[in-house]
Amino acid sequence: MRGSVTDPTSAPGSRRKRRAAGAVASAALLLPLLGAAPSQSATDPTGAGGLQRAFASAAAEYHVPQSVLLAVSYLQSRWDTHAGAPSVTGGYGPMHLTDARTALSSVPHHSDGTEDARGDSARPALLPETKVPEDSAVPARLETLPKAAELTGIPAEELRTDPSANVAGGAALLAAAQQDLGESLSADPADWYGAVARFSGAQDKATAATYANDVYDVLRSGEERTTDEGQRVALAAQPELAPDTAQLTRTGLRTLSADGTECPTSVSCEWIPAPYEEFGAGDYGNHDLGDRPAAQSIKFIVIHDTEGAWDGVLNLINDPTYVSWNYTIRSTDGLIAQHVKAKDVAWHAGNWYVNAKSVGIEHEGFLASPDAWYTEAMYRSSARLVKYLAAKYGIPLDRQHILGHDNVPGPTTSTIGGMHTDPGPYWDWRHYFELLDHPIKKTANKKGGLVTILPDYAANKPVYTGCTTSGEPCAAHGSSEVRLYSDHDQNSALIKDIGLGTTPTIGVNDLSSRVSTGQQYAVADSWGDWTAIWYLGQKAWFKNPKKQPTAVNASGLVITPKDGVTSIPVYGRAYPEKEAYPTGVPAQSVSPLPYTIPANQKYVVGDEVPGEYYYAVTYTTDSHKVVIGKDLYYEIQYGHRVAWVRAADVKVLPSQS
Repeated sequence: MRGSVTDPTSAPGSRRKRRAAGAVASAALLLPLLGAAPSQSATDPTGAGGLQRAFASAAAEYHVPQSVLLAVSYLQSRWDTHAGAPSVTGGYGPMHLTDARTALSSVPHHSDGTEDARGDSARPALLPETKVPEDSAVPARLETLPKAAELTGIPAEELRTDPSANVAGGAALLAAAQQDLGESLSADPADWYGAVARFSGAQDKATAATYANDVYDVLRSGEERTTDEGQRVALAAQPELAPDTAQLTRTGLRTLSADGTECPTSVSCEWIPAPYEEFGAGDYGNHDLGDRPAAQSIKFIVIHDTEGAWDGVLNLINDPTYVSWNYTIRSTDGLIAQHVKAKDVAWHAGNWYVNAKSVGIEHEGFLASPDAWYTEAMYRSSARLVKYLAAKYGIPLDRQHILGHDNVPGPTTSTIGGMHTDPGPYWDWRHYFELLDHPIKKTANKKGGLVTILPDYAANKPVYTGCTTSGEPCAAHGSSEVRLYSDHDQNSALIKDIGLGTTPTIGVNDLSSRVSTGQQYAVADSWGDWTAIWYLGQKAWFKNPKKQPTAVNASGLVITPKDGVTSIPVYGRAYPEKEAYPTGVPAQSVSPLPYTIPANQKYVVGDEVPGEYYYAVTYTTDSHKVVIGKDLYYEIQYGHRVAWVRAADVKVLPSQS
């Protein structure tokens, strides 16, 4: 029988009036009922004090099951506090209480490149203004913190900066949502499905249900982790928990149609099409019609961030003169909007070869704002979409096929400097691949062959600059990336990218001397706590201490120049040989980049592909052609970005040879 508190009609009181001592005493009585980890005590649940006690106190004070409060917080922030900094949508603290009007006014809007989004040399460059328009109206889903302040009597500033106050604010919001639905403040977590759905801020049933289902998945599986403030927080598993999903019908949310979308059933998805229209002097936009995968395979998924808020980004996708991408994912609740069908080619990666063979996914976020963190709801929604697409189109789940925009190479020498650098160093690739059910891990015991870059995201905090106009160091924050040096010494010069032709810096957008989680490289040397890899035609060193490694051993195939040559060229696209082009399709230049691979250097193989070019320069599709050549290429991890080499120029070896 489902239990309830003794006075379900009493409204939760002000935390200012009923301080922690009484709440903790109540929590001691309620812990077995509310779902705390059984090994924890009421006086010090973490073993070190703090956050878990705050969950117990707030649960007791506002009559919310502690397990529900913990699970909601985990889906929002994984219990991290982010030092009081707001998320990409203005959410603060472990409960992600949103105050967008305050937060987003201080988030730097950032341009990370000047690339031609189409990246097709066969037509004029498309270089529209990339600033995302702002919407003056702030949606209610981004203003939950002021409401929490009203319910609790706790000042807004305290809700933003004090984790315990923030948890109390979240508990108050959950309790208010429960009562608004006419439900009792039950002690049974199964009775809170509707309130959890409402807490998401979603405006439709499908998105709210997806969010609530994720929360109850966390409740069933349990979680335990150390937060960004070093506190251990635990939620005991309740594998048999079955929520009252019928409550969703009483939330008053609209019904969202998924008609026309290509999404897994485990996410909420809506169709907001990018316009395919003619305009101007025979020009058209903002994508090309295609016939994938029948006419050409889909090989890549490219991860982007929006550099703007949801509503402004959706305004851009409606502009036929602008660029396009396939999907956008919202931060607050993981809602997915699809804009371009997978069969068609969106203009998103700045490299036509990659565009023609990829799906682009934008995530609501900001590259140069380390503390504008991504929510767990968005990470999970994105991972489900990527798993679905990878399975449907046969895309390997590795870092040479699941690319960041910052891993896409310039197709020609002149384009290298303008290529974008998102999602940047603060995207958590390690966690993302765990959500893809394909965790990045050691795949070889023997040293000296390959390494997979794998720093501890939370502990790895390299210094970056350029997040603000002042040029001051960016806020210290976990990072997926590891810095490279010219020698086994952090005082030595950074590795230089000759394609950029600039002096390398520690700027947040400077990819000259950085490797990223999941990327694989051939080992060139080692010295104490340092490992050297082959990178951009050079020997590049990174610190890799045994006690806190930044890479693990790996195995696989590598390419090296064939015998008898001093070096071979590197390409930013895998285009066919001239003889492959039929009449009516102009042959595209097979032009090497300014990079080479000297003899005896090795680079990891990601794929073997024939040269391919999609000719699509007209609004009507009758002239469109997929040209496939006889020349083969290997995709390699060359620097921070991938590249291609001609199979005729190299030999392929096992990594340990």
